[in-house]
Amino acid sequence: MLLKKAVVLGTGSYFPERVLSNAELEKIVDTTDEWITSRTGMKERRIAAKEESASDMGAIAAEKAIQNSDVKAEDLDLIICATLTPDHLFPSTACLIQNKIGAKNAAAFDLSAACSGYVYAMMTAKAYVSSGIYKTVLVVATEKISSIIDYTDRATCVLFGDAATATVVAHREHGLEIIHGCLGADGTGADMLIQPAGGSRMPACQESIDQKLHYLRMEGKDVYKHAVRRMEEVAMKCITDVGMKIEDVGYLIPHQANLRIIEGFAKRFQVPQERVIVNIQRYGNTAAASVGIGFDELLNLKKIKEGETVLMVAFGAGLAWGSLLLQRRGS
Repeated sequence: MLLKKAVVLGTGSYFPERVLSNAELEKIVDTTDEWITSRTGMKERRIAAKEESASDMGAIAAEKAIQNSDVKAEDLDLIICATLTPDHLFPSTACLIQNKIGAKNAAAFDLSAACSGYVYAMMTAKAYVSSGIYKTVLVVATEKISSIIDYTDRATCVLFGDAATATVVAHREHGLEIIHGCLGADGTGADMLIQPAGGSRMPACQESIDQKLHYLRMEGKDVYKHAVRRMEEVAMKCITDVGMKIEDVGYLIPHQANLRIIEGFAKRFQVPQERVIVNIQRYGNTAAASVGIGFDELLNLKKIKEGETVLMVAFGAGLAWGSLLLQRRGS
């Protein structure tokens, strides 16, 4: 079977109005601006309003992506929503977004791959489009991480922010094509980054609430070590699988989890600083939305020229990781 080309038509992002700065965090928890900046590179992050949900943010990002594409909401065949902070365990956040944007002809489902969610969702969109099952797919990655953060835990509360991003993927003969992707996982590391309670293993009860088990928990040092190794491995495989070399990477969009990881990764892949997307200082770690936000920023800042490539790479809870390679082909 001849596979169809899966091309990015448009992107969009949304950020809540409230900015939570390092200076404000100094008043909430035992930390300092210098400590946060030197260890993470983060200066501020966005926090959603109390009444603002993941589907609300995702719908706004989706409408922007649709507006920046040559399609209408009713043209969408499928909506894939990557999130670890859904509005509800069910129904899916994708279904809620479908209703909010008026995509009445689209199927919809959620995908859970934590911080690698956008890359996983884009690979899924590519599979549907390339196989010919669907022509036009909307990928949404939206997170209200503040809803599962313990703001007395300085190891995690300084790291995460809320945001949403969206991308329209469709069959076209020319454009910014998703040419390859690689995914990976290692469930033996599942406890390194986890929300212990709230699922079927540990339903909500007074004990789970008292022990703060509905908040995100992370073994930071272990996650850091795995992230560096796995991101490098999967990115290199993604390139070599299609016969490219490190020097063929035009733009690099790494998951925004830690500035030291980003800088080390960019150095290893010999990508000049001006071609590496870094926004961690403004948004912190936005989990599934992170890479998609970087992609949206890149497309707003630069015109990807014929033959130029974009390499995305992410790592997160699961443990799960992935890399995606795009290239401008034709007009």
